[in-house]
Amino acid sequence: MPRDGFSCKRGSKNGHARDKVFCRDTILPMNALWNSFETVLGLGVEPKDLTFVQISLRGIIVFLATLIAVRLGHKRSLARKTPFDAILLVILAAVLSRAINGSAPFFATIGGGAILVLLHRLFAYLAFHSHRFGIFVKGRPETIVRDGECDLRVMRRNHISVHDLEEDMRLDANIDDLSKVRLARVERSGDISFIKK
Repeated sequence: MPRDGFSCKRGSKNGHARDKVFCRDTILPMNALWNSFETVLGLGVEPKDLTFVQISLRGIIVFLATLIAVRLGHKRSLARKTPFDAILLVILAAVLSRAINGSAPFFATIGGGAILVLLHRLFAYLAFHSHRFGIFVKGRPETIVRDGECDLRVMRRNHISVHDLEEDMRLDANIDDLSKVRLARVERSGDISFIKK
């Protein structure tokens, strides 16, 4: 009897159709294909032993897999509108870089990156349907100027100095007089928005 426990006799009367799938004629080409794939990508090789070509091919595959995962995610994740969105990009980059440099299992790492994108998408969906969950995940805007008067307590909590506020007024609102600002807010993205009087 063969080592794999299955009969590959072609003329066997009691053979089953499933035995044909496991026949050595089928397994050998599949093993050869997988072995060549392992060799080309350097799977199972120590990170220091990876060649330029192997790292390049890994990078191409990770790039394409990340592109697909992010496209299945949402456009906002690339815009980095909130820390919630920026976190996805930072962690995704850190995780997937390990697949390229060989410090983590290749396919498991790509799968972990896809799970992160799905989790981000799930949280975004929940935040859309639940304002409370949205505040928990993304934060809330805070008013730092009302009718030309600064709220120094809120500014201190957000680590915004008067000089930071004046700089953003000049750059974003094109004004240099605080009395012309009706409302200024630190948005959930960390940007300061201005509404003039």
